[in-house]
Amino acid sequence: MSTPERWTRATVHPDMWLDADDDPREIDGPSAVGERATLLEYLRNYRLTLLLKCEGLDAEQLARRSVPPSSMSLLGLLRHLAEVERDWRNWVTTGDPEPGLYGEPDGDFDGAAGSDELVAAAYADLAREQAATDDALAARDDLGEEVGTQPIAVRDLMVHRIEEYARHCGHADLLRECVDGRVGQ
Repeated sequence: MSTPERWTRATVHPDMWLDADDDPREIDGPSAVGERATLLEYLRNYRLTLLLKCEGLDAEQLARRSVPPSSMSLLGLLRHLAEVERDWRNWVTTGDPEPGLYGEPDGDFDGAAGSDELVAAAYADLAREQAATDDALAARDDLGEEVGTQPIAVRDLMVHRIEEYARHCGHADLLRECVDGRVGQ
């Protein structure tokens, strides 16, 4: 496999993913105020970053394991983050945990094949699991409240989610560049 030529869609700053006017992470108006709002803004931006890194690729490109010997792909990352959103929600509940989405072990990555149906399902799974976890945590007013059968503070769950997305956005940078040469923040 040949190395793709590096490129960006940005015209103002060539090291950026998009020009600021085209970036959905840029918000007009004041920054978030307060701890919860700040945490949610960071989470929102990392989620959008992941989606941007996947944007414009077909099913085969999304499923490409472009950094051998790793089984990681952009599609696998979408599936993995849907799976971990469900896991985090399971930490909040005291009832029976919901089953994994993609099987064990590493079904999120190993099952990430290049089909339009799997891609559509991965995006739908991610949106559904994000919304369900967001709802479960939004019901908790006190970020210091410990929840779940193995108590963990709501704040810790929120920070862990940001960390998980941030780490995987770094992986997505490398994966995307290997797929088609696209680079940027």
